[in-house]
Amino acid sequence: MTSRLAYLPALNLTPQGTISSFDGSKASKSYQLAASASWEIDIFGRLTNAKRSAQAALEQTKSYKQAVRTQLIATIANSYYTLLLLDKQFVISERTASLWKENVQAMQALKKAGLTDEAAVAQSEANRLTVEASLRSLRWQINEMENSLSNLLGEAPAPVERGSIDRQEFPETLSTGVPLALLGNRPDVRQAEYSLAQAFYATNGARSAFYPNITLSGVAGWTNAGTGTIINPGGMLLQAIGSLTQPLFNKGANIAQLRIAKAQQEEASLAFQQSLLNAGSEVNNALVQWQTARERITLADGQIAALQTAVRSTQLLMDHGNTTYLEVLTAQQGLLQAELSQVADRFDEIQGVINLYHALGGGQE
Repeated sequence: MTSRLAYLPALNLTPQGTISSFDGSKASKSYQLAASASWEIDIFGRLTNAKRSAQAALEQTKSYKQAVRTQLIATIANSYYTLLLLDKQFVISERTASLWKENVQAMQALKKAGLTDEAAVAQSEANRLTVEASLRSLRWQINEMENSLSNLLGEAPAPVERGSIDRQEFPETLSTGVPLALLGNRPDVRQAEYSLAQAFYATNGARSAFYPNITLSGVAGWTNAGTGTIINPGGMLLQAIGSLTQPLFNKGANIAQLRIAKAQQEEASLAFQQSLLNAGSEVNNALVQWQTARERITLADGQIAALQTAVRSTQLLMDHGNTTYLEVLTAQQGLLQAELSQVADRFDEIQGVINLYHALGGGQE
């Protein structure tokens, strides 16, 4: 707004009065009630470039606002799904702890039967305690993540109402390529673009300092100057001035300012190019993360199916053969570890979608 209003004339009211006496003579009184105006004619674009530079700076701050908003949304989403991941890990760890408890009981029974020793029982008990400790750690992490999410939402720490990670739905397919135009939605790319525009107009403004500055000014009002007493109404005062200022020698300041502006424009251009490269790299990383996670999930599904078959077969062998209950517990523990890995892969898939949202600049509304 300030740069836009610079096109308008400047108006000033300048009333003044004078009383003077010399060597004890009769005082002379005069007054002047006048309004002055000045208007710079923007022939060489100094004001235009200043206005365009200010507009670019304004758009740059709007892009920063969008960057903060997108980052906040991505952080909240990541925190929420991390909470779902911890919930699922806690459930699986509880089942693992229950199995290790049964494992300890089985080892104690085998020891009484003389089929194992005290070292094996102690090792089994140590494994159970390790899982129990991880449960306490997971409970603490869940509480910490709930508090962090409440803080992001501007709320007092409280339990967060949520679903489960198994029920989350995301796109089954994502594009393998992203049009370059979509990168223009990224706030950091727009910031770099407007920074380049601002530097361009600053260079033009520095170049216009070499050209004349033309200003029209005038004064209108009443005055009684020239008489010894105040007479009302006074005489009309009119004055019009046109001035042209052409810089001839300014100690090289204008040349130096132009060189600085050109260097800053080149710097802004390189920063803009780098922001595009960074944007493309982040989009590619997000797509590869999502694709890799999907492939790992597919492999984990096959692994879990095979381990479920192994658990059923081991149970049948225990019921109708010579397989011990310890082997059944071992198979079940392997299945639970595979389920933990699958949950981690599912979280990586979700993170890939969130990272892609952030890499493309987020939503506009």
